Amino acid sequence: MAARANGRAGAAGGGRTVSGRPRASLSPERIVEACLELLDTEGAEALTFRRIGAHLGADPTALYRHFRNKDELLLAVADKLLEESLDGYDPSDDWRETLRGLCVRAHQVYLAHPQVAVLTTVRITRRPAEMRAIDMFLGALAEAGFPPEQAVLHYRALVDFMLAWSCMDATYASLDVQTRTKDESAWSGVYAAVPADTHPHLAAAAPHLASVEEEANFRFALDLMLEAIAARADRVAR
Repeated sequence: MAARANGRAGAAGGGRTVSGRPRASLSPERIVEACLELLDTEGAEALTFRRIGAHLGADPTALYRHFRNKDELLLAVADKLLEESLDGYDPSDDWRETLRGLCVRAHQVYLAHPQVAVLTTVRITRRPAEMRAIDMFLGALAEAGFPPEQAVLHYRALVDFMLAWSCMDATYASLDVQTRTKDESAWSGVYAAVPADTHPHLAAAAPHLASVEEEANFRFALDLMLEAIAARADRVAR
């Protein structure tokens, strides 16, 4: 009976490890953190209960007490990234700055966890951090003067833009260094050598192509979106 009791404690994440050290109890938060660590270092292949359990020093079956399946765990990880982006953030008095801040912070968090972003930017978490973020976005758009039916459309356009850009940047960041170096050098190499008689506009712009910095380009595109939303808000106010 004692052996079985110890086995059950181990399966739940308590008891002691093989080394004899106390094993910390599992919790949804601890499992999500472990999953995030594994995805950051090993990629999508690490997203298995067996691998996560081994990382935590727990029986994989213990994870099912907190998450029914791998997809439910992935959604919790996705919400964890949104929680990170909102940590310590307060909306601005200027609705444009609120929208800009939310987008920039989310984009930065996704780039800090590119392997995770590739898997999660297309998902809807249905969890607290996502709901809080949506409420902030819609609140800012309401301050801009949009009624709910229009606020929703502008919210989706802006956030889908941010998520798509973040996924693109995260996918690129997930490439090996050699591949990224070849792609980046193309702007100052192959494209700089394009003849003006066949590609006049490309040849004229070629010296500037290599100077575009990715984060600055994201913020430039974001400003274009915000300027368009502001122009529409002005029309609604008239």
